[in-house]
Amino acid sequence: MIQNDLFLKALNNETVERPPVWMMRQAGRYLPEFRALREKYDFFTRCKTPELASEITVQPIRIVKPDAAILFSDILVVPQAMGIDVELEDGIGPIIPNPIRSLKDIEQVRIPDINESLGYVMDAIDMTKEMLNNEVPLIGFAGSPWTIFCYAVEGKGSKSYDKAKGFCFSEPVAAHLLLQKITDTTIAYLKEKVKHGVNAVQIFDSWGGMLSPTDYQEFSWQYINQIVEALAPETKVIVFGKGCWFALNDMAKSKASALGVDWTCSPKNARYLTGGKITLQGNFDPSRLLSPIPTIKKMVHEMIDEFGKDNYIVNLGHGILPNIPVDHAKAFVEAVKEYGK
Repeated sequence: MIQNDLFLKALNNETVERPPVWMMRQAGRYLPEFRALREKYDFFTRCKTPELASEITVQPIRIVKPDAAILFSDILVVPQAMGIDVELEDGIGPIIPNPIRSLKDIEQVRIPDINESLGYVMDAIDMTKEMLNNEVPLIGFAGSPWTIFCYAVEGKGSKSYDKAKGFCFSEPVAAHLLLQKITDTTIAYLKEKVKHGVNAVQIFDSWGGMLSPTDYQEFSWQYINQIVEALAPETKVIVFGKGCWFALNDMAKSKASALGVDWTCSPKNARYLTGGKITLQGNFDPSRLLSPIPTIKKMVHEMIDEFGKDNYIVNLGHGILPNIPVDHAKAFVEAVKEYGK
């Protein structure tokens, strides 16, 4: 039995004394301990070495003390496993040297054997579970098919993903073929994570907000929903779409256990759009962690008041920034733990 099961209770719609709290990218660059490992090992070495991935996953549990751990990895290990080369350049981010630009390219993309190509992730889960020793739940994750598609076609990060969108609109048959391949791989990948003991999974749709509501249904949500349908019988599924407030009503009708909300959508609107019943997660602006500590604590308490303490998981509206002082991250978590006392 997990000692601190607040996170799982919130996903089960149970009444809690206070909401649980964790932070997206909590195992990351704001921690000096993480930066020390970054000096020694490049990014994908850290992802692909189970001893390093598990150590990085557990760092914030020891230091910041949130109510759940999220496995240190990256959404781009999935396209790598599918035969799409991905590199990471300092100061630039992910680069795909040979982006997908044709049906012929897509036909070369494989649906991999998960244990052969991503076994190192499963080993990291096994090690992390041992290190956590049932202290808190462990979250596994994957990128949404649309978000992976964006990187694979665009070739790098972008403010607008015009190439990815243009490919969808000019070559819809080819685009849907690639999206389905990513979906099938992601389902197999997350199911394997569940077998290895993750207690919930989150789907990150980082670039869903780039699409219009109509295009979102066609090129993103229908594929996310396939993943939700496949995983919901086996585990709790959280869907987080950045900039996707317009889809919250449809998402709330799915089998997802919780929906992430970014800071552009108020708690009141999020509750209204989702019908008031599903667990919501979010939505503190990560930049707000640069505020003075008393302000952070006051704003966190106000946020919980607005969302309500039940059917709610406190989180940021996106990943924690690398320039956040550790004391401010701790204050965010402490504010939640102090709530209602």
